[in-house]
Amino acid sequence: MPEVLRGGVIGAGVFGGYHARQYARLPGVVLSAVLDAHPDRAAQVALPLGGRAFREMDAFLDAVDVVTVASPATFHAEHALAAIAAGKPVYVEKPIAVSVADAEKIRAQAAARGLVVACGHQERVVFRAMGLLDAPEQPLLLEALRHGPPSERSRDVSAVLDLMVHDLDLALSIATAEPVTAEGEGAIGPSGSWDQARAEVSFDSGFTARFDVSRMAGGRKRTMRVVYPSGEVEIDFVARTFRNTTPFDLNADFADTPAATDPLGASVEGFLQAVRGEAPRPIVNAEEAIRALDLAIAVERALEDAA
Repeated sequence: MPEVLRGGVIGAGVFGGYHARQYARLPGVVLSAVLDAHPDRAAQVALPLGGRAFREMDAFLDAVDVVTVASPATFHAEHALAAIAAGKPVYVEKPIAVSVADAEKIRAQAAARGLVVACGHQERVVFRAMGLLDAPEQPLLLEALRHGPPSERSRDVSAVLDLMVHDLDLALSIATAEPVTAEGEGAIGPSGSWDQARAEVSFDSGFTARFDVSRMAGGRKRTMRVVYPSGEVEIDFVARTFRNTTPFDLNADFADTPAATDPLGASVEGFLQAVRGEAPRPIVNAEEAIRALDLAIAVERALEDAA
């Protein structure tokens, strides 16, 4: 393992730029390369940060030690598998893939080569900063709302795989139970896929999780309510307000912690620590990303059945 890792980013869009800046600023790593089908876009991201722009995958992979896949979601599996085949640990933005079969290939091929795979469910960092991942009770009810205005980002997948998958992963992270049913309804928008969706997922413990996402809203809104036997937690992530009636020792000032201020940075740093052997695993591994993807696809099937 080199003393300073050479980081590479596939995809020069908005998230590719975010990841490139993380490699340029974190200790023990430099931004070495950015790959994009449009070399001018790759150069705009890479050159100001001291990296090089690439258009060809083989040359790009020769120039890096670790890879972030921040290309459109429909290319995540193809690009992650190319990196793994070249022996590179990989951080894949969410969703890890758009089919469970492809996601399982990523997991299996990385495991066969002893390579770390991380997935960009950065909301886990925020939950950890709150203390919710260590809550001593199992939840009874979760209600999550995630609305935002139209955007050109992630139009290749539905709002379920773009937005709801965050909250599906959070529900899975705080419940030891398994999801058993998913019901939903939605609306197809200008993207040609589900741009609005509401879903209810039932778990085998009796835990119920309800989700409401939209990328056709007039403004940004993101709230969550989690009910436990001893009380409830309400969070408004936009207004940065927090209400806790449980006896749990939660951090009401979580939003001001370094991790919650920059969850992407904490997530990428966790990936690099796992690659170096300084941490036993990344913050979200391939198995967890596959569970979130599997549940998201179940929700999409429920939307289609209800249409």
